Amino acid sequence: MSEARAARRIRVRVEGLVQGVGFRPFVCGLAGAYGVSGFVGNDPGGVFIEAEGEPGALEAFTAGLAAKAPPLARVERVRVEPAEPVGEPGFRIVPSRHAEPAAGVALVPPDAGTCAACLRELRDPADRRHRYAFANCTDCGPRFTIVTGVPYDRCATTMADFAMCAACAREYADPADRRFHAQPVCCPACGPALRALDGDGRPVDGDPVEVAARWLESGRVVAVKGLGGHHLAVLAADAAAVAVLRARKRRERRPFAVMAADVAAAGRLVHLDEAAERLLTGTSRPIVLAPRRRDAPVADAVAPGARDLGVMLPYTPLHHLLCDRLAAPYVLTSGNLTDEPIAYRDEEALRRLSGIADGFLVHDRRIEAPADDSLVRAFRGRPLMLRRSRGYAPAPIAVPWRFPRHVLACGAQLKNTFCVAKGDQAFLSQHIGDLESYETLRAFTEGVERFCRLFGVRPAVVAHDLHPEYLSTAYARDLEGVDLVGVQHHHAHIASCLAEHGHAGPVIGVAFDGLGMGTDGTLWGGELLVADLASFRRAGHLEPVPMPGGAAAVRQPWRMAAAWLDRVQVEVPVLAERHRELWPAVVRMARTGLNAPLTSSAGRLFDAVAAIAGVCDVIGYEGQAAAELEAGVDAGERGAYPVRLRAGDPLVIAAGDLVAAAAEDAAAGVEAGRIAARFHRGLADAVVRAAEVLGERTGLRTVALSGGVFQNMVLLEAVVSGLERARFRVLTHSRVPPGDGGIALGQAVVAAAADRR
Repeated sequence: MSEARAARRIRVRVEGLVQGVGFRPFVCGLAGAYGVSGFVGNDPGGVFIEAEGEPGALEAFTAGLAAKAPPLARVERVRVEPAEPVGEPGFRIVPSRHAEPAAGVALVPPDAGTCAACLRELRDPADRRHRYAFANCTDCGPRFTIVTGVPYDRCATTMADFAMCAACAREYADPADRRFHAQPVCCPACGPALRALDGDGRPVDGDPVEVAARWLESGRVVAVKGLGGHHLAVLAADAAAVAVLRARKRRERRPFAVMAADVAAAGRLVHLDEAAERLLTGTSRPIVLAPRRRDAPVADAVAPGARDLGVMLPYTPLHHLLCDRLAAPYVLTSGNLTDEPIAYRDEEALRRLSGIADGFLVHDRRIEAPADDSLVRAFRGRPLMLRRSRGYAPAPIAVPWRFPRHVLACGAQLKNTFCVAKGDQAFLSQHIGDLESYETLRAFTEGVERFCRLFGVRPAVVAHDLHPEYLSTAYARDLEGVDLVGVQHHHAHIASCLAEHGHAGPVIGVAFDGLGMGTDGTLWGGELLVADLASFRRAGHLEPVPMPGGAAAVRQPWRMAAAWLDRVQVEVPVLAERHRELWPAVVRMARTGLNAPLTSSAGRLFDAVAAIAGVCDVIGYEGQAAAELEAGVDAGERGAYPVRLRAGDPLVIAAGDLVAAAAEDAAAGVEAGRIAARFHRGLADAVVRAAEVLGERTGLRTVALSGGVFQNMVLLEAVVSGLERARFRVLTHSRVPPGDGGIALGQAVVAAAADRR
């Protein structure tokens, strides 16, 4: 044999999302295709390979590792080094190694929706997995929610509770089978099983899916155990059942999501463009917000006051079975009381949901990590993430900068997520929720421990919000042996957007949200920053106004209207009359500043205008007034309220001009939809003009938009369009939420930038 054709051997390390995605079976098949011998295995750093063959075959083999990877895999690095040939025959999967790797970290894959092949088996009467609610393979099924450790093997998942039968073991060991080394593989003979329980937790005879379907058809509330926790279900068209669910869950108006059987069924509920359909049918299977059809067969109480409806497709075999049996859309909402985390432990779910659910459809596979459904919408053909959780977490956000030391970022108080980071990867947690109860704080602390363990993170730097009363801040300050980095709330918002885009700054950052502690001790929320990752300057903001009653003004938007109307000296008699008993006292509070902290919040500005327009005086959930104001926008109205910019440093957007114009229109009887449209357009125009002024002052031509207010599609489209017309490059969110659910990523990269200095 010539030297050119002499066998060579290489050692290969593959890093990225390569465990739990069928990567080792794929490597075996690739080796066979190129006539390569050797072995492949998992370790805590990813996948290790030794391969032997002709040089051309080895070159094609290593190139194919990334180019031909399985659908759920994401190869980030392939490292190759020479080794001595040993002449071994064949290619095999070897046992996992558990020693700590020299570098890298194995990535735990997100859960993936049921694939087409498993769905065919589910519906095939001749298949041994016919109607089996836990069918899965290397291309789909539970991953993150069942993982207990790394490397990813069955013994490190909650499927360790179930020993494989002979038939499943043959599939698991067969390189030609799509369940080759699929760790959760199971069947009715050896895997998890469904049960139906009544409201008191007693077993109910009969086919569990049929029992649950009959309960739903009779108007009952059913708790359904899914991948990341329990959901509460009622038929979407049953107005009485939806009303009962709202009353029991204590969720007066926040919209529910609806599960539809397939794309065609979803299309009868909402208008789907190509981008929304891609999101709906992808392996992540999130809830997708889309414009509701007027004739959608859904009770009005499912999404009161909203133009959009959240829809999702089945993502487990159990959901498919329910959809097939019901042939109608059904509400599927988190199994909890409002503001509590999702119930995921079986005993806890029975205790917490027994007063809400009339019956339970459960199973005996343990959930290791709770995960709510993710929530997205399409914006200009791309995802706009609103809640990043099941199907996306814990996939990392790769950044082009190294984290000098391991980082834990504790996130915000509301819509909390946390982030751990090492190397050049940031691992943003699944949605935790509002840190305002013991249950949610426990979910937060358990989640931090789990992420640190799974990803080998030992935090040396801990980032937190500046607000001293946030539970996430208190958690950070209680840690010992770490360096603390306080990160201003709105700087973190802009930094999270920069991190998504791999942009180090500086940029003009527009951070519009509800509230965040400012460096001057006031409550910010309508900010124009000149920022990079390491620092920021407050270059402009919305005109500040008192918040009479503090937190009470968040719950009662009419209070913000009272403060603003007193400021601009315009009256809306109808609004003042509705609250005549408290109106004088609230106005006095605003004038004196007693229990009325100053705020520049864009969210509170939306609240005030919503109350003035007669849209919403008192909220039942965070952001309700702004959401209903947006929903009421008259798309045919082209007017815009004029807004002055007050020159100076910082620049001030005279938000009172918007309030005064809205109040004058309301007093004149102008329709709420026209007021809403003029307000949105006027505010967007002011933001664009302010960016132009700051661009002239700084020479910057890139604007980053962040903060929860930029979940508002009307405002977002108007601001982005205006900035583009002014020839700015505009950065918006896609992979992480613009709201507080993305703020931990920003905290992490700001802390790392400080650490590099």
